[in-house]
Amino acid sequence: MATPTPFATSQLIDPFARELHRCLDGDEEGPSALSPTSSDPVHVVQELMERAVRSGVSDLHFEPHEQGLRVRFRLDGILRVVQDIPLRLKAEVLSRIKVMASMDIAEKRRPQDGRIHFAFLGQMVDVRVSSLPTEHGEKIVLRILDQSAVELDLQKLGIDEARRALFEQVFRRPYGMILITGPTGAGKSTTLYSVINALRSPGLNITTVEDPVEYRLEGIVQTAIKPEIGLTFAQALRTILRQDPNVIMIGEIRDLETAQIAIRASLTGHLVLSTLHTNDAPSAVTRLVDMGIEPFLVSSAVNLIVAQRLVRKVCPFCAIPDDRALAILSGLGETRTGKWLRGQGCPKCGMTGFKGRMGIFEMMPLSESLRLKVSQGLDANRLRDAAVEEGMTQLRDDAIDKAAQGLTSLDEIVRETCAT
Repeated sequence: MATPTPFATSQLIDPFARELHRCLDGDEEGPSALSPTSSDPVHVVQELMERAVRSGVSDLHFEPHEQGLRVRFRLDGILRVVQDIPLRLKAEVLSRIKVMASMDIAEKRRPQDGRIHFAFLGQMVDVRVSSLPTEHGEKIVLRILDQSAVELDLQKLGIDEARRALFEQVFRRPYGMILITGPTGAGKSTTLYSVINALRSPGLNITTVEDPVEYRLEGIVQTAIKPEIGLTFAQALRTILRQDPNVIMIGEIRDLETAQIAIRASLTGHLVLSTLHTNDAPSAVTRLVDMGIEPFLVSSAVNLIVAQRLVRKVCPFCAIPDDRALAILSGLGETRTGKWLRGQGCPKCGMTGFKGRMGIFEMMPLSESLRLKVSQGLDANRLRDAAVEEGMTQLRDDAIDKAAQGLTSLDEIVRETCAT
């Protein structure tokens, strides 16, 4: 197998990277560019982290290879190579990150987790750090948890007015379960935090159990699980139920024991919010049943299931009419008209054609008719058909509605919903 050509250390890898360094947030001068030839690992790591926070990057990947250390940024859900650090700095850069994250720099054979807290532009930024041993050294991923950059506002998630009113009506009920479903990176946690933020009041005891606590909210009791000492989701939930809660948020339902306690809590006067990993809303029902929950308990406990994805928004500075719209719509089996746009790529968006992301949603409230079908053990396909008959808008339909408004592109819809 041919050895891949190493990236030049003085070269930014693609147009995204060049524009990111040259022109950020519309400033033609931009902040000072990275110094690829710098021999100071402290400077390299600090500048990469500050650049990522400034540009709204969610994750930084430090990936070792034979010639050095490749750095990729995830912006708006897409990974791009932005830097290649030379071999002579590889070990020092990785060690610098581990020192900042209070990790054991001598331990390179086992995965480790850590956290970094640093001040930037007057804000405290929290960074979650994970290391993984690989063939060419440790890969380290930094997840940026910049609370100042997250808008916990239901009106800004991308939910249309009618369904937002339905959502609020359900989560204002004093008991029952609301499930948010979707793959990793679909924005489920942000939706949960937005609900918690809307519910916050001195008159409610709101308690969360998470892995880990991503964003800290004033007035909310937040607990991070610690499996190494026996503090699992299930164990934390048992204790929380003795703490007189009104609202319980569970980061994720992963096993039967957690599901059973969550169901019981929702049936005994508590509002329970949680997430599952399923492709759509009806599949959440079958997921709980597959875990071992009886269908009649699911039908009694669950009030609403919300499936969601994140799609990139067309850059407003370089948007043009999409001349391929008819062909793409035909492939989707659609004939509707709309304001179909795509981004050409410009300095404002780092030559990607997209700037920011928004949610697409599928909401399935459990009506009496649907509860009966759930208790009868209907499969996900039949539940979906019944929900659509009752007016449920599916993920792809919501995405196409947003594309018709010129908010996202048809290419993005195909990319995110082709499997749903």
